[in-house]
Amino acid sequence: MDRRTTIKWVLAASATWPLAGKGAAPAADSALAARGYGNDPDLLAAYHPGELWPLTLTAAQRRLATTLADIIIPADEHSPSASAVGVVEFIDEWVSAPYPAHRKDRDVVLDGFAWLDAESARRFGKEFSDLDAALQHRMCDDICDESRAGAPLRAAAHFFSLFRDLTAGGFYSSPAGRKDLNYIGNVPLARFDGPPSALLKALGLE
Repeated sequence: MDRRTTIKWVLAASATWPLAGKGAAPAADSALAARGYGNDPDLLAAYHPGELWPLTLTAAQRRLATTLADIIIPADEHSPSASAVGVVEFIDEWVSAPYPAHRKDRDVVLDGFAWLDAESARRFGKEFSDLDAALQHRMCDDICDESRAGAPLRAAAHFFSLFRDLTAGGFYSSPAGRKDLNYIGNVPLARFDGPPSALLKALGLE
């Protein structure tokens, strides 16, 4: 089973899942120093990246985020890659937000980026984004399962799990991702017949 299919199955089974530092750009400090949540945004306005709060990722970190996001959800015959639908921009906004949970995620993501480049340099003498695809996948395979990661890789595996969730959340909430899932919500129906009888029986509700 490919990575994209696995992620689609996990998201389909987790429909109620909520989208729940090292190497940071200097601008992120003002975001971390923010007090409270500020005023409610105008939901009818079109905000530009960095307009609500300073963004965090440097150019090098955005390059790494692009590489990793596209390893997790590459382009295929049905839809584009994660980075092509704005997942990197979504993650940058997420880790830049001045809310407690986002600040924690920011530290995990930035420390994970630093680990990837340091470990890649130690093993192969190059930054992660400069490796060929086979070596990149080899490194990801080492940290893709928190339950199998030993103590030395536990923090890196936690980072990968978070980054994979953010990538999937960003991708499958985009128009291309919803199309990839065959999501048909927010569409008027002439009639609604309720859940299929077979499903109700399987759930013990009939």
